[in-house]
Amino acid sequence: MAGKASRAAFGEALVELGARDERIVTVDADLSKSTMTAAFAKKYPERAFNVGIAESNMIGIGAGLALAGRIPFVCSFACFLVGRFETIRISVAYTNANVKLVGTHAGIAIGEDGYSQMGLEDVAMLRALPNVAILQPADELETKQAVAYAVEHDGPVYLRLTRQNLEPVCPLDYRFRFGRWLVLRPGHDVTVVASGGPVWNALQAAGELEAQGISAEVINAATVKPLDEELLLRSAGKTGRVVTVEDHSIAGGLGGGVAELLSEVLPTPVRRLGVTGFGESGDPHGLYAKHGLDPAGIARSVREVLGR
Repeated sequence: MAGKASRAAFGEALVELGARDERIVTVDADLSKSTMTAAFAKKYPERAFNVGIAESNMIGIGAGLALAGRIPFVCSFACFLVGRFETIRISVAYTNANVKLVGTHAGIAIGEDGYSQMGLEDVAMLRALPNVAILQPADELETKQAVAYAVEHDGPVYLRLTRQNLEPVCPLDYRFRFGRWLVLRPGHDVTVVASGGPVWNALQAAGELEAQGISAEVINAATVKPLDEELLLRSAGKTGRVVTVEDHSIAGGLGGGVAELLSEVLPTPVRRLGVTGFGESGDPHGLYAKHGLDPAGIARSVREVLGR
């Protein structure tokens, strides 16, 4: 199966789900071709709303639709969507509106468009809201199941999606379960918890490390909030070392959540890998390498953590 961007898988899933559930609607801010809701709008024009370049208005309309019984998917680039944090905070979270927030083009791997288009602080902001679930699928199969789950979830959900194609990482019989992570590769020397785009890189790094006599357990954390506390504590208890990998700011994302939990329950050394400083324009692979999120960078950090 060839790699597919999670935003593309989202667009396909939405059309399929829309045929089965007439409550599903989309709300866009003039980026439906990029967020991949254009196909849904073409098939169900009476259920697709394009509000123009007015993201706060888009979120407010989405909240109103949700409170009136619809299931709105409110879509934009992650940075533009979550940049309207105040509206999300009051109109969506505080009212517990059943809105599905969809942020595409997340992380530095969007590449050449540069920092102004990169969602790098979105998880940190939305983690602070008590009732917003955060999902970050790692491949096409997982994305389609996560979108289907979001329809059934009662309350706000944030779906964090990629511009770049994602190599398949989940087994073909995989079933997405909210709040449950997946061990993609068992190991006993170190726990590597990755989410979204870099999951494939973490798996490649584990292969490189195995050749050097290091056994890395690789976990796909598709639900960033809530954490799978049971699996995390079990794995960290076994390996005694944790490395987190995410295409997000080093502060406040998946790594922050993992470190917070472990510091309270099972004190464990944690190395957080993420974006330090601001993003910039560049080739996606080069940007991943610069921030240590490519396979070589992840393997290097694991060796440092283990003192090898």
